Amino acid sequence: MILGFAGTREKIDVPCTIEIENTHESLHAHVELDGGILIQPGDEVLVHGEPIRVGFGQKATIKRIATVTRANWLERGLTKIAARFEFTELYEVSFSSRSKL
Repeated sequence: MILGFAGTREKIDVPCTIEIENTHESLHAHVELDGGILIQPGDEVLVHGEPIRVGFGQKATIKRIATVTRANWLERGLTKIAARFEFTELYEVSFSSRSKL
């Protein structure tokens, strides 16, 4: 990696809980890291294991292992700067002309 000169990246294996729901009321998947691990800008999380499939009308809670790769100081700073500019992608502004009839 080009940013490797800014320091090594620490890797931590932690247990995690995955909650998936595929119902009429909600379609979501949440991963919660066990052990109070705090994720910061630039960190990466990889959940290990086979893909999880949940049919319509079902919910599942599964335990897995996740690897957290900590960003070094340069990657963390660049992520924070990029986030300032990418925030504008979350909304859309348009202007349209209205003609009077």
